[in-house]
Amino acid sequence: MRPTVLAYYFPDWHADPRNAAWFGAGWTEWSLLQAARPRFPGHRQPRVPALGYRDEADPACAFADIALAAAHGVDGFLFDYYWYDDGPYLEGALSNGFLRAENRSQVKFALMWANHQLVDIFPDRRTGVPGLLKNGALDRTAFEEMARHVISRYFSEPNYLTMDGRPWFTVYDLANFIDGLGGVAAARDALDWFRAETVAAGFPGLHLDAVLWSSAVLPTSSESPLVVDWVRELGFDSGTSYVWVHHHDVGGSPFPEAPIEAMRESAFAEYERYADLLDVDFHPNVTVGWDPSPRTDQSHPYAAGSYPWTSVWDPGPAAFAEGLRQARDFVVRRKPRHPIITVNAWNEWTEGSYLLPDTTHGTAFLEVIRDTLGIDGTR
Repeated sequence: MRPTVLAYYFPDWHADPRNAAWFGAGWTEWSLLQAARPRFPGHRQPRVPALGYRDEADPACAFADIALAAAHGVDGFLFDYYWYDDGPYLEGALSNGFLRAENRSQVKFALMWANHQLVDIFPDRRTGVPGLLKNGALDRTAFEEMARHVISRYFSEPNYLTMDGRPWFTVYDLANFIDGLGGVAAARDALDWFRAETVAAGFPGLHLDAVLWSSAVLPTSSESPLVVDWVRELGFDSGTSYVWVHHHDVGGSPFPEAPIEAMRESAFAEYERYADLLDVDFHPNVTVGWDPSPRTDQSHPYAAGSYPWTSVWDPGPAAFAEGLRQARDFVVRRKPRHPIITVNAWNEWTEGSYLLPDTTHGTAFLEVIRDTLGIDGTR
């Protein structure tokens, strides 16, 4: 059976009121991408989107993205979803763009709750730990407000992704989730409440998916070795990965540019371990690349040794194809109840990981998905 392909969608390419207050009217991460410069010989920056610097909150932009996804075997988007003690952030891409596109029924969508600490790396100016913009560790009151909004606003949408009729909801930062709720027992009670509310809204249940990792990328993130135990104790229904760099020794990699093969093997070794330890499905991830240099102050020397100056991984479509085949083989061997592959990412331009066409590769990464897996996934 062909696995369902779900691409993570990063929604910071439209004007948002919070961004306007923090960074100025009309600010989006396009400004960081356009300001990026080569930091070493051969460094491929700035990346240039072949479709232009678009407003993703425009339904016409979403229409074009959906058409590209459906034509190349991307079955759905997992939208990075932000909610704080005072409400949503970056919701316009989904509510105003994607959900108003006339062809939205061609792909599924679901939410990945990006509940990490939001720190100011726009850009990172290397003045110590970046300042905190918003606390992603919600208490019970804020969590319930978010969950009620998600249930009423999104779960009932006709193309919301479900597993056996149960809406899919991913939690990105388990450690931060537990911290905000006050411990594992309190976090489990909050999730049980979320499940009950989803059932009360007319669904047969809630499919909870957890992002697992072993290496922190954000300066305030620190995944625990207890993460597999948390999946079990909190009653999650599946686990997955967000990006390969979460599973690799970034500091031990060649600098400034490193081959993707070692990172891929580190990630898949972790995937095998998770699949062995978990009692539920684990869904492998395929990552396009990694280059967060646009989020750094371009005037600072590019040096090894500390965040945010990581190595750059900029593989071509052939390497992406190898990762996709490895993920497909993982699914075939492991025989999950719901065969799924996640991809990082649809549009993480400022992290150097995107399927959308640029002026170097065009649609080549999308064509790899179509040619390797076909386009007959679950719609």
